[in-house]
Amino acid sequence: MEVTGPINRHTPECMKVSQVLSRVGDKWSVLIIMILRGRSCRFSELKRGVDGISQRMLTLTLRNLERDGLVSRTVTPSIPPRVDYELTEMGHSLAEPVQALGTWAFQHMVQINAAQARYDAQEDRS
Repeated sequence: MEVTGPINRHTPECMKVSQVLSRVGDKWSVLIIMILRGRSCRFSELKRGVDGISQRMLTLTLRNLERDGLVSRTVTPSIPPRVDYELTEMGHSLAEPVQALGTWAFQHMVQINAAQARYDAQEDRS
């Protein structure tokens, strides 16, 4: 879908894009995608790798990523059952722009911090 004119954010297509960007742009999804870009992981590995995420939030985030076709879940019958998560082809294609955004953030962190400090100082004077 190519956008050539003004964007009407109330069209069904724009609302759907907004939902997708909201899901894949949340902090937990981004971290999970970055962990899984290198290899598949078990749930417990992801839990250890994503500092501060609760078990419930990790479960919900993985389900949403799986529902969106970005993550696949493989259950190996054993005792206890082994569950592995990995990025799908589409998930790998998303990891590239996510990585680029992370790189941009690291490159501009000093400038962002300075801008925030300037803004906060102005707000304190108001």
